Amino acid sequence: MLREPEMLPTAGALRMESSSLRPQPHEFVCRDTGRVQAEELFCDRVITYLYDRVREHAPSVVRALASGRMTRLLGFFNYDLPLGARLSGARRLVERLGIELGECVEPPEFYTTARRIFERQIRYETCRPMDPDATVVVSPADARVLVGSLDAASHLWVKDKFFSLSQLVGSAWARRFTGGQFAIFRLTPEKYHYNHVPVEGVVVDFYELEGTFHSCNPAAVVAMATPYSQNRRAVTIIDTDVPGGSCCGMVAMVEVAALMIGRIEQRYAPRGYRPHQPMALDLWLRRGQPKSLFLPGSSVDVLVFEPGRVTFAEELLRHQLRADVRSRFSAWLGSPWVEVDVRVRSTIARAHKGARRRCMLKEGS
Repeated sequence: MLREPEMLPTAGALRMESSSLRPQPHEFVCRDTGRVQAEELFCDRVITYLYDRVREHAPSVVRALASGRMTRLLGFFNYDLPLGARLSGARRLVERLGIELGECVEPPEFYTTARRIFERQIRYETCRPMDPDATVVVSPADARVLVGSLDAASHLWVKDKFFSLSQLVGSAWARRFTGGQFAIFRLTPEKYHYNHVPVEGVVVDFYELEGTFHSCNPAAVVAMATPYSQNRRAVTIIDTDVPGGSCCGMVAMVEVAALMIGRIEQRYAPRGYRPHQPMALDLWLRRGQPKSLFLPGSSVDVLVFEPGRVTFAEELLRHQLRADVRSRFSAWLGSPWVEVDVRVRSTIARAHKGARRRCMLKEGS
């Protein structure tokens, strides 16, 4: 049963809790059930301490932690060493994280290291069904999502809190997406770590932007200024206003690296997982297919849409604005801003009706 609405903690209260090393609980809403769930944040006290006290008094320590060298080292020790007693160690990790090995392509005995568990492949055609309508935008990942607007007149506007648009996508494309909409997908460590294509269309640009490897824990996001546009990231620009496309204009898909994720491997596969190929100009991307792989840890995808091209799913908006959920993002912003747990290939938005009609007329001509 859902709790009765309660007063949101203020940003000052959040800072006070952080300073006393009693991190505030972080809750999200399960899309399928509408239930409120508390998130187990791994190393939460350490992250809170680093990004609150250490970042202010010893910033060089945080810079060192967010470096590529430290990310590779932490990744090796956490994910590449064999698990204790092999299968028994793997079983304990799988049970702790609540991973459903029955969804996986490989048999259970394959998973002898944490890396193999986190880089697992699943039978997504049956385990993650997708709406066949090509104008439906689907989630690129099993993740917790926040949606918003870059238009100051929208009730979903959050000015430069999660990212700076020009930094996130680079100056060449920033003007195209000014005033548009966005969706942020935060992958937690237990999630399936492949990213899938959210829309149908053709690649018109692909590039990587250098940056650091800050944690995507909510405590770090709240402490940092526009964190997602500071981390290393890969940007894919997809034109969906093409014959057979999703009719929602240009879409920027930004894959953000984070602590213990040193690189993002582009592995687009038009069916299954193999053979896969890197991103390239003029490559046709089939909606719902595997696009890339985050190496283990937690990380983020950001989708950015042109103004007036998509309408977000009603239940995402309804759950996101709930005041009965203890979200660190709500406390930070001073108003409800709640993550919703979604599955890869599930519907998160649709091409705007007017845009669909224009796209169809364009195809007919």
